[in-house]
Amino acid sequence: MSMGQTEATHIPELDAATLGEVVIIGGGCYGTFYATQLAEAKRRGKATYTRLLIVDRDPSCQFTRDMAPSDDRTLVVKDWTEFLDSYLGAAARRSADEASAAEIVPSPLMPHLMYEWLVRRAKVRWPGREIETRPLARGPGTPYDTAAPDGTRYVSFADWLCPTHCIEPALCPAIRAPRTWEMSDTLGVLRGELDGDRPTAGPVLFVCRHRVFAVGTFSVAAVCAGDAVVAEAGQGGSEVDVLVGTVSACHGAVNLLHLGAL
Repeated sequence: MSMGQTEATHIPELDAATLGEVVIIGGGCYGTFYATQLAEAKRRGKATYTRLLIVDRDPSCQFTRDMAPSDDRTLVVKDWTEFLDSYLGAAARRSADEASAAEIVPSPLMPHLMYEWLVRRAKVRWPGREIETRPLARGPGTPYDTAAPDGTRYVSFADWLCPTHCIEPALCPAIRAPRTWEMSDTLGVLRGELDGDRPTAGPVLFVCRHRVFAVGTFSVAAVCAGDAVVAEAGQGGSEVDVLVGTVSACHGAVNLLHLGAL
């Protein structure tokens, strides 16, 4: 995720990243960039993966024009929602070890897809129960904090333009000073504050970390674990909220999932 773009960030040499199946959200400019970077990392012995699944509803998206066919990458022509319902639903039925062998590469311009999947899962789990997105009563106190019409809150510690494809190192390349913040910790504090007002579980966080050549991922296992947290929070039948975020170290998309009383 990035608040903006300036010069490209220097990518340091890394040990080889071991990835299983990799799902790339979108076959446009961002998804094509990620697929290209992963293919180059594999060629140079800096990453291993079984295959790339590039998900886009356009069969003629940029990925098909910019990358030659290969046995280890496939364009999946589906709407993101349709694909995730099938793919993540199957992953949730597998063992944690199997699910951990898959990674998701989010797009910085995608809606809060992981949260939307949790909402759909909750509605299937508790038909007839009140399940809705509620506005956050307060924000995390970050410099950038804005609410979208769908209720998603986009937050960031950056009030500057971030370098393109920044890997969020310990020394921030934008301000040339140590990065003293971590969005996961901040949302943990926010969850505690919200819980002081009304019962709030979580936070359920899908944390995107740099893996190789400016490509960040979070595991499919983490998504399944987040679904399990929602299931546990609503198991007692009491009214409860769940704080959910897809985040990196610096930026995040945050929602509050409300489960009404059974």
